[in-house]
Amino acid sequence: MGVMPLLRSDPLRFFNDAAHRHGDVVSFRVGPMQAALVRHPEAVKHVLVDNNHNYDKQTRAYDVLRTFLGSGLLTSEGDFWRRQRRIAQPAFHRRKIAAFGEIMVHQTGEMLARWDDIAGQGNTVDVAAEMASLTLRIVGQTLLSTEVDTNAGEIGEAVTRLNHWADRAIDSLLPIGFPTLGTLRAWEASRRLDAVIDAIIRRRRDGEQRDDLLGMLMETRDADTGETMTNRQLRDEVMTIFLAGHETTATSLAWTFYLLSRHPDVERRLRAELDRELAGRQPSADDLPRLGYLQQVVKESMRLYPPAWIIDRRCVADDVVMGYQIKKHTLVLLSPYLTHRHPELWPNPEGFDPDRFVATLEESRPRYAYFPFGGGPRQCIGNGFAMMEAQLIVATVLQRFRPWLVPGHPVEQEPLVTLRPRFGLQMGLAQIATAAEAA
Repeated sequence: MGVMPLLRSDPLRFFNDAAHRHGDVVSFRVGPMQAALVRHPEAVKHVLVDNNHNYDKQTRAYDVLRTFLGSGLLTSEGDFWRRQRRIAQPAFHRRKIAAFGEIMVHQTGEMLARWDDIAGQGNTVDVAAEMASLTLRIVGQTLLSTEVDTNAGEIGEAVTRLNHWADRAIDSLLPIGFPTLGTLRAWEASRRLDAVIDAIIRRRRDGEQRDDLLGMLMETRDADTGETMTNRQLRDEVMTIFLAGHETTATSLAWTFYLLSRHPDVERRLRAELDRELAGRQPSADDLPRLGYLQQVVKESMRLYPPAWIIDRRCVADDVVMGYQIKKHTLVLLSPYLTHRHPELWPNPEGFDPDRFVATLEESRPRYAYFPFGGGPRQCIGNGFAMMEAQLIVATVLQRFRPWLVPGHPVEQEPLVTLRPRFGLQMGLAQIATAAEAA
């Protein structure tokens, strides 16, 4: 079994202890598989950038994801991945995704209108669940021009079931396709989600035009071959963005509001910036370059709680990393969670200090001291979209509410596919008068 019992019971503690005791490259065995945990930015850069062709995604975690994501940008490799990336890249250009800022703010405003009623009655909300619901609606609108609320019972339940099944299947000793009750339910959820997405793609092929990410993906052609994506390729990319896109941003937002509730000095400084730059109006993508402290807050939140807290690769051929030999077929683990807490790079690594991300300090650190979106050729294609979404949501919420953690509510990290709050985040909602109301 190797260290599998320790990984199952408390993976964060195991990885932290291993790095503390043994340093930046740690070898161990997981069942029959040899694994190596690498923490130093130099080692991360070697795996993700300098020798990235020697580290592929033929791992159990990616095999699990392929069962319902197919061959999207997250899971595909080689020439096929390069072609897909070339086709998809223009759809994620910052000028194009900036147009989605209005949808993000509008959907947040609808959530806040509901929060007004909840706060007026003195009730609380699970901010983790609220952020998941909000980002699901946003991805539905921006990706598919679809009101997810209309199919909330179908889409939301399917997404949640697939995420939970993947969390369990990655750590299971059973074959991935073994027909347990959970697996059968996950397959059914995948089929239902497929039916929704396939119907939308068929309507688009029949002439329905929408100015959304799906439309951009359908219209974009490979610069080398002139080819567009097939229906199957579109389905896989939509599933990838739909499932991975909303979950990671929702988790990041939940932890951001938690951290702000625990650090009122940071919240006051952020609120002062929003009051100064926005003067009570809703934010837009054009405002973000002037909201520097807001970006620092979001970045520092993702330093402490990176949604994609672990990244794995398979070593294709024998290699040497920071002087240590890595054998062929070794499972190599990179953890933003650990690297973001490296004591040589981050003073007071457990502290919440957005000023770590002022420009001069960022430039002084190694490039891969911070990599919440991965890095190298496989860096997340949606990182610009996610950062814009997170900043606009935080700015919109804080102009109306001051969320505060309910006393006694347990807060614990749950390191599954993403780094979630295990028990959610139950928070009260202190309402803030708008500029018009104050006048």
